[in-house]
Amino acid sequence: MRSLIWISLVLFVTSGFGQTAPEQQAAEQPSVSRQGSGSGPGRQIAGGAGTIGAGAAKGTGHLALGTAKGVGKLVTLHPIDAGAAVAKGAGSAGKDVTVGTVKGTAKIGKGIGRGVKKVL
Repeated sequence: MRSLIWISLVLFVTSGFGQTAPEQQAAEQPSVSRQGSGSGPGRQIAGGAGTIGAGAAKGTGHLALGTAKGVGKLVTLHPIDAGAAVAKGAGSAGKDVTVGTVKGTAKIGKGIGRGVKKVL
């Protein structure tokens, strides 16, 4: 049993010596310079769609959390606290979805404007 522990310890310690440090890896990679400033209109439109999706996902998570807390409070016979937990989750979900939608729509509008600008 002791020999197995010693062998495991030696293998664990020596496995770290074969790895290179992150600074060495970063120094070896050539840097790529981007031309132009910022991202293109297509990337902005895609980012806007992603922001809308992230807001919806975050809102869904808060709604689920509020519902779960409400069910927990209801099971423990605290109906007032249960209603408050569900309402808080629903309010937070509505806020997250609204913020994500507004930010995403703004990004999409900016991307469309840049795309039209390039065409003209």
